[in-house]
Amino acid sequence: MEKLSDIKCFSGRQLRYKHDAATLNCEMTFSIFLPSQATQKSVPVLYWLSGLTCTDENFVTKAGAQQFAEKYQVALVAADTSPRGDNVKDDEQGAYDFGLGAGFYVNATEPEYAEHYNMYDYIVDELPALINAHFPVDGNRAAIFGHSMGGHGAITIALKNRDKYTSVSAFAPICSPMRCPWGHKALAGYLGDKQGTWQQYDSCYLIEHTNKVLPLLIDQGTADNFLIEQLKPELLQQACVKANYPLQLRMQQGYDHSYFFISSFIEQHIAFHAEHLSSLD
Repeated sequence: MEKLSDIKCFSGRQLRYKHDAATLNCEMTFSIFLPSQATQKSVPVLYWLSGLTCTDENFVTKAGAQQFAEKYQVALVAADTSPRGDNVKDDEQGAYDFGLGAGFYVNATEPEYAEHYNMYDYIVDELPALINAHFPVDGNRAAIFGHSMGGHGAITIALKNRDKYTSVSAFAPICSPMRCPWGHKALAGYLGDKQGTWQQYDSCYLIEHTNKVLPLLIDQGTADNFLIEQLKPELLQQACVKANYPLQLRMQQGYDHSYFFISSFIEQHIAFHAEHLSSLD
């Protein structure tokens, strides 16, 4: 790893690193906030997954999360959203919703993307192994949350790895990629036309086929431009009712899809996770 920055923030440290990622066959960056208690003991860790077009820096600079990570004494890891580099294939038209900045947290199987687009393995295995080895965090006390595409990633990853996370939450997640334009483009591009493979990255399908409950919190703005066509929280709500899966879905009146929305409720999400992480003390 190479340290890119180290900044004091709310009595803790906001750090940024780059490293060679074996799962992605390219260089990657990530950011980590360590609260003040991390100088004395290992702290719980909360992973953040960002949305389309973002890098690790969007959350770090816009969410206002560090003050609350310090308040609740949890580490915050912000991952990048896709593989990067000149040798990584991008969308042929340079569209924002596929390719660089749009890894969708899947393991690609299509030959032209399979070499690099393995964000699922990176988030589930490689990045946590790196964090656990090099920073004062307790890898047995971990939770995950995200926004939009990252909300999709957080929910699907948590549901498929329920032994790794105590809780999961999301802001305006893509709730059923199989049933929205963003998801159709990404899943077809990375996975081909195998609908059975698509199901393994669809939150609604996974909810209906789970046998263990993780605490799940979702905030969705009612003024979100993507609400009806892309996000479809009602589908996740229906899946949870069908599966008798407890869901805390909060429709926040007048909020949009931006980090103004995220920053308005970020403390409540960190507190939600801190409560469940503390239960393992």
